[in-house]
Amino acid sequence: MIKYSVILPIYNQEKQIDFLYTQYTEKLTETGDSWELLLIVNGSRDKSFETAQKMAAKNPNVRVFNLEKGGWGRAVKFGLSEARGAIVCYTNSARTIPEQLILVLKYSSANSQVVLKTTRVARESLRRKMGSILYNYENRLLLGTPLWDVNGTPKVIPAQFLKDLNITEEGDLIDAEIMARIYRKNIQIIEILIVSPKRIEGQSTTKLKSAIKMYTGLWRLKRNLDAEAKHAR
Repeated sequence: MIKYSVILPIYNQEKQIDFLYTQYTEKLTETGDSWELLLIVNGSRDKSFETAQKMAAKNPNVRVFNLEKGGWGRAVKFGLSEARGAIVCYTNSARTIPEQLILVLKYSSANSQVVLKTTRVARESLRRKMGSILYNYENRLLLGTPLWDVNGTPKVIPAQFLKDLNITEEGDLIDAEIMARIYRKNIQIIEILIVSPKRIEGQSTTKLKSAIKMYTGLWRLKRNLDAEAKHAR
């Protein structure tokens, strides 16, 4: 069985893919363990898919998928459904340093009974920092998820914990849903502090409008999870 499955959502990152391919395949190979790299191109308007296919042709461990519709959550959800590894990781390809990802994978390899995620200790601006604090406080208040950085990636989840998660979100709330569902199953979540690096390229897709949708969307997510729990009793 494959040990590590690493999921990288790709959105309009044609110029980055060669760099991502080189960095991730080199570092994963250095682990000495079996692995697969899933490049999930979602709703891209450039040649990300064609470029990713060329990279995948160089290495049988790299798999490429093309989703017509965009969305972080849609790409993550699809990647989780396709992953074949015993340890599954998804991360923001525009922000993750491969060395940090390998560090988290090794931590997970030493303890397969916990979920690991990173917590970013630096933000690009005071506005983004305050927005993150508000969002994470709302997660604690509504969903009870005791985390400092719900959206922080990489996230590493043993495959055994993914079987019955029943993920429904396909947008930016997927991290909140996954963490809430894992926490409600009494699975331990460990946060690892990392210095958040600058983006490799491009700008964040989380704008004011999408941020407001996330804040308000947590109320809907709470209602859905509570109704689901009540029905299961």
